[in-house]
Amino acid sequence: MGVTTFLGNTSDPREPTFLSNHQMSTLKTESAVKERYSAAAKAQEAALCCPVEYDRKYLEIIPDEVIEKDYGCGDPSRYLKPGETVLDLGSGTGKICFIAAQVVGPEGRVIGVDMTDDMLETARRNQPVVAERLGYDNVEFRKGRIQDLALDLEKLDSRLKEHPVGDVNAFLDLDEVTRGLREAEPLVGDESVDVVVSNCVLNLVDARLKPRLFQEIFRVLRKGGRAVISDIVSDEEPTDGMKNDPTLWSGCISGALREDAFVRAFEDAGFVGIRILKRDEKPWQTVEGIEFRSVTLEAFRLDVSAGVDRGQAVIYKGPFKKVLDDRGHHFERGLPAAVCDHTARLFSSEPYAGHFEVLEPLEEKKTPEVFDWTGMKWRDPREMKGSNYRLTTEAGSCCEGDSCC
Repeated sequence: MGVTTFLGNTSDPREPTFLSNHQMSTLKTESAVKERYSAAAKAQEAALCCPVEYDRKYLEIIPDEVIEKDYGCGDPSRYLKPGETVLDLGSGTGKICFIAAQVVGPEGRVIGVDMTDDMLETARRNQPVVAERLGYDNVEFRKGRIQDLALDLEKLDSRLKEHPVGDVNAFLDLDEVTRGLREAEPLVGDESVDVVVSNCVLNLVDARLKPRLFQEIFRVLRKGGRAVISDIVSDEEPTDGMKNDPTLWSGCISGALREDAFVRAFEDAGFVGIRILKRDEKPWQTVEGIEFRSVTLEAFRLDVSAGVDRGQAVIYKGPFKKVLDDRGHHFERGLPAAVCDHTARLFSSEPYAGHFEVLEPLEEKKTPEVFDWTGMKWRDPREMKGSNYRLTTEAGSCCEGDSCC
């Protein structure tokens, strides 16, 4: 995957600007990344790849050229499900996209986004080959920057060919053109995909643009969607010398986030239910004593707004004595905590299902009110049982088969 050079405001695409010193530095770094990955699309470069074991059955229909010239550090495709719409950031020659196409099946859809022309050419040239072997075609490749998923660079290129930028006025008008493309013809629309995956690409984005990158991932996901990201992280902050080395940037070293910062970046973008799916014990590479390893993380975009009080409760089942959720609510093991209807639904689904028991009241409240999350409240068992809390019944049967207590 490559990240392109593009004149404009790298922090806010809606405001015209001239390039500052740090933007010039960003463009220099991006140019180095683009050049290295363009070369890697033509000839395999082992240094860009961590050892990854993919399910061989998914590789059988993928041309060798795609497999040999695609680079990564994990396999986010193994966490996909049939029927999902998947967006692959930095799709390269298309290996993860072609694997995902088989996992999601004919009812699913896969979109690959990459900046490097040589990578896109290889992926698009092999797409009909994979489709013929698979029996259906559910993959498409689009050209764009992963930190700006609204701007379709092929449509922008077409506009620029029709109306070249020849003076300052034309340059300022270009801002209106890009704004129009983002709003009317976005590369990837708001809340349009179920899963965003990426394989060793986020680290290639300049540090100043990374917050926007995580915001873009959040924007394109539907509510209930998730990101499954494999990337290189570090155990210490990379040194200034590393960060100023274009070769180390393009080699997935300089732009690696410290492991805790990687998790926090998802939190800051609004994700919840974040969990580490896979973490390599041994580092992929050690530079100046700093360890760089592969991590695969899953993060959810869920509706965490306050719902109404319908008398529901949840019990945290352990193994810890107490846990704290992403909204600052704590749950003690074994105690029925009062929750709103949104939280009850939330804890019945991934990634919380299995950790909590959701309790429904025997009688729903006749006049539900907006739930008050001020402090943690424990649901009174008599409130759960309603007006029949004094009911007495015969002992129920616990027999199973021929055995009986």
